[in-house]
Amino acid sequence: MKILDILKERHRIGKKSIAVLIDPDKAEDPVRLNHLINLASENCIDFFFVGGSLITTTNLSEVVNQIKEQVGIPVILFPGNSMQLDPGADAILFLSLISGRNPDLLIGQHVVAAPILKNNKIEVMPTGYMLINSGKITSVAYVSNTTPIPEDKYSLAACTALAGEMLGLQLIYLDAGSGAEREVNTKMISAVRKAVNTPLIIGGGLNSSAKALAALEAGADMIVIGNALEKDPDILIEISDKVYDWNQGIEARK
Repeated sequence: MKILDILKERHRIGKKSIAVLIDPDKAEDPVRLNHLINLASENCIDFFFVGGSLITTTNLSEVVNQIKEQVGIPVILFPGNSMQLDPGADAILFLSLISGRNPDLLIGQHVVAAPILKNNKIEVMPTGYMLINSGKITSVAYVSNTTPIPEDKYSLAACTALAGEMLGLQLIYLDAGSGAEREVNTKMISAVRKAVNTPLIIGGGLNSSAKALAALEAGADMIVIGNALEKDPDILIEISDKVYDWNQGIEARK
């Protein structure tokens, strides 16, 4: 079964997912990466995202391979550009930065990547990617040369997501960015959730179980945990427990 179909089915029944985001630049220590992979496996994490807005190392393939060798958790590429491709991954978020007006990230990079992806078995998941202001300029905002959507412009975010859905994008991803001061607020998540029927991914600034649970309650189908794990890997245990309890409640109501 394709990953996109799994996400759609989970959205249909209200089941939530967790993804751990690994930036290859911050995963050069194989021992530390090994610990994180094992921790994710022990806590029933659903997906690994691998990538970043700017990668300065050449170990993308090594990170993907290490995950694949150790666990059966699907690996999904989260690319900052068309160079961040690896055929060893299970799928790729084919990101169109619909919150910005940079044509290179709306279609340009996709043109370069398309023939490469077609010749690989990797699953392509068209994704509307939206940057939300988090209080400071994040790496992805700087590198993409785009202005994030103001955090209090709920209708603007909702209409942007709706346009993405109408264009045929299969997932919507709201991101406060790596190292965000503030997470995407619940009013923003709720507004977008009401506007679209696609699975909704939320990332950036989710550095506590309370914030993660709030995002889920507001309508997120998947939460992405990244930078928070650098400071406290064990936070994954707390967040996993919250998601597990939520999904158990879904199963009990069937």
